[in-house]
Amino acid sequence: MSDDGHVHNGQGNGSVPSRQRRRFPGISSRAYEHPADRSALVALRKLSGFDTVFKALSGLLPERSLRLLFLSDSVRVSDQQFAHLNDMLRDACYILDLEKVPPMYVTQDPQPNAMCIGLDEPIIVVSTGLVELLDEEEMRAVVGHEVGHALSGHAVYRTILLFLTNLALKVAWIPLGNLAVLAIVTALREWFRKSELSADRAGLLVGQDLRASMRGLMKIAGGNHLHEMNVDAFLQQAEEYEAGGDLRDSVLKILNVLPRSHPFTTVRAAELKKWAESRDHQRIMDGHYPRRDEDKDTSVSDSFRESATHYADHVKSSKDPLMKLVTDLAGGAGGLGGRVRRGFDGFTSPPPPKDQSPTDQPPTDQPPTDAPPRDEE
Repeated sequence: MSDDGHVHNGQGNGSVPSRQRRRFPGISSRAYEHPADRSALVALRKLSGFDTVFKALSGLLPERSLRLLFLSDSVRVSDQQFAHLNDMLRDACYILDLEKVPPMYVTQDPQPNAMCIGLDEPIIVVSTGLVELLDEEEMRAVVGHEVGHALSGHAVYRTILLFLTNLALKVAWIPLGNLAVLAIVTALREWFRKSELSADRAGLLVGQDLRASMRGLMKIAGGNHLHEMNVDAFLQQAEEYEAGGDLRDSVLKILNVLPRSHPFTTVRAAELKKWAESRDHQRIMDGHYPRRDEDKDTSVSDSFRESATHYADHVKSSKDPLMKLVTDLAGGAGGLGGRVRRGFDGFTSPPPPKDQSPTDQPPTDQPPTDAPPRDEE
């Protein structure tokens, strides 16, 4: 590494690129965390005894069972097994200055997937489907993504989410108990979706190749058919998803995303490209970023204020019909009642009879005199 913080890898090792990349000594995860993710983590880290409480939960959580399961039925990455992944893992930890390299396993699963879990120590798991799908630089971004989870401390909360999701299934027969657990799971999923955006940024800091990150996300969405896909068209899908439809589609988007732990792939790609072009990313690449030794002095109120500002800006700039409606409500725009009715007409209004055009229908504020009485529901 040179004095300017750049890493020079010229040995031609197949798992460490020969191109020049920057290393980030002492970098805090706050540097790349999504504002909503960061505010939640800062608040949790400030809670007195928080770590102790979660350690106490370790007796209830299946963490030891998971570790034994991966040890017994997966392949542990090392110099002797999946050596190229082991080189990537150590390289990612070096770039992000993570002192202790977490253990990593490859598990047999055709679905492309990766995760970072654990209470005492994070462990990284990648599926064979993912290893076979991605090329070297795309995989480097994924490994950096998981190391970013480890650096941020996401593994603890991911493990809690897995436990509570399983618990929700077991207590589904308890009327109120299930609702309480589902409420917590829903909140954790919303946080975790934002944490995925944070980890995508960490993956970009490790690989420092936006095209590889984009390719990896496209492959996760559409398989190993890069010759049939185009980054610009893929990002156009995200824009169409954000702006298209009416209020009905906005509601359906919310319902679609609620059960997911990850944001939709096109949305992740668009968010990562936006961040890669931002001043925040450029400042990190220039060596100006928050350090880990400053984390204890971080203000919870400042973090929440930044998160609130981010959401306010997102609502204002969003092209989503529901977000536009919220903006108009805040600005006191007129004619909103008609817009809301029109937006939800597809949910409430039955189609006109085939032998009757819409203009032949009676006025909605006064039923026809020969109409039969309506049953009360």
